[in-house]
Amino acid sequence: MKDKTTAGLLAIFLGGLGVHRFYLGQTGLGFFHLIFCWFPVSWLVGFITGLVILTMDEDKFNLKYNPEHYRIVKRGNRRGEREVQRDERRRPQEPQKRNTAPVRQPMNQDKQQQLKKSGIDKYKDYDYQGAIEEFKKALDLDPNDISIHFNLACTYSLNEEADKALEHLDRAVTLGFTDFKRIKEHDALAFVRIQDAFDEFEANGFRLKQAIPQKQAANSQAQPTQEPIEDHSPILEQLQKLNELKLKGLLTEEEFVTQKNKLMN
Repeated sequence: MKDKTTAGLLAIFLGGLGVHRFYLGQTGLGFFHLIFCWFPVSWLVGFITGLVILTMDEDKFNLKYNPEHYRIVKRGNRRGEREVQRDERRRPQEPQKRNTAPVRQPMNQDKQQQLKKSGIDKYKDYDYQGAIEEFKKALDLDPNDISIHFNLACTYSLNEEADKALEHLDRAVTLGFTDFKRIKEHDALAFVRIQDAFDEFEANGFRLKQAIPQKQAANSQAQPTQEPIEDHSPILEQLQKLNELKLKGLLTEEEFVTQKNKLMN
């Protein structure tokens, strides 16, 4: 397990040789420092990195450099109690949602609730892969469940699968999730937020930039005279959803009008 103080001191005094990078398991960056150790800038970068590490929050350091040890909860002592409380903050939350999907049979509803509960229980036991499987089964019963998409995003982030986490965040936002502050501050999404792709994701309104599939584009070019039949039912469902969010106070009047104009256009 890497120690924050040790890493910081190694960076300050031996940063030009990349010793702190080797200590943190970043072999590639360590060799980079070692190659350019003759240049003063290598030592300057190491010194600055050491200061950053020493002033870094303990939780952030462990999440970045000790992900496996960070998840182990030591019970029976004061430190264990603090880690249990920290784990409570990282537990996936149930975002508010309005289900606009067709009414399902009660048996399916009960089954989905059981799967969601099983997924959260596995999440609490740090069985992230098992939790992912349970959430995916629940999602098969209701692909439009916002809370499941959000919980999957949190679990994939803790499992260090950033791409899949962003996909489910994108899907949750598409379905009406608007608590963007939770995305920017939730502890379970910390791994996603340190990825380069997250900056573009946030700048795009917490949405992924989707490209038109090549097969779809080829089909549209091959049949230029065939006019598709317009189906307005998804638009009506989205308008109904926006209106419900406004009534619940999750959307202001200005946001409602803006989203409504986008749909109508």
